[in-house]
Amino acid sequence: MQSPATIDLPVTAEDRRIAMLAAVAIGLSLAEAVIPSPLPGVKPGLANIVVLIVLLQHGLRTAIWVSMLRVFAGSLLLGSFLSPGFWLALAGASVSLAVLALVRYLPRRLFGPVSLSVLAAFGHIGGQLALAWGWLLPTASIGYLLPVFAAAALLFGAVNGVIVARLLKTGPLAAEGEDRRQSPPCTPPTSP
Repeated sequence: MQSPATIDLPVTAEDRRIAMLAAVAIGLSLAEAVIPSPLPGVKPGLANIVVLIVLLQHGLRTAIWVSMLRVFAGSLLLGSFLSPGFWLALAGASVSLAVLALVRYLPRRLFGPVSLSVLAAFGHIGGQLALAWGWLLPTASIGYLLPVFAAAALLFGAVNGVIVARLLKTGPLAAEGEDRRQSPPCTPPTSP
């Protein structure tokens, strides 16, 4: 008599890192779901902070994993899997990641955390509006919401980018050995 077959999947350090970062992003998504919004769909995108940090520190492949795990697991935990909200989140995340993937081919010196975050926010809202227009509201009336969503993307993208820049420069995610002070050291004046 044969025993049931078992599949042994080795778990790598990268698998653990992706799981931990995705858990943080999912937690931020869940926390964001309880924040009241004056307009449906306008949210600060706190989980995108994690995705951008992952992109800058671990690369696009890991950022895609974290972002997609956040969308799928977050929707399962919120009870919105396969609902219109899920598809809007998936479209936004996919277009945002596509924008970030395309930016990799441009000169790196032109794009810091703030500009990347703003571009990702515009990609996110663009993907959501495109899906909403093509599926949920196939009329020109969705265009009236474009200025509101664009302003929110600019504001929240910039704020999230500043947060990412601060975390990468002076926070717990700063490179080892890097000077984490916010200002140059104070030195006493020299006497003549």
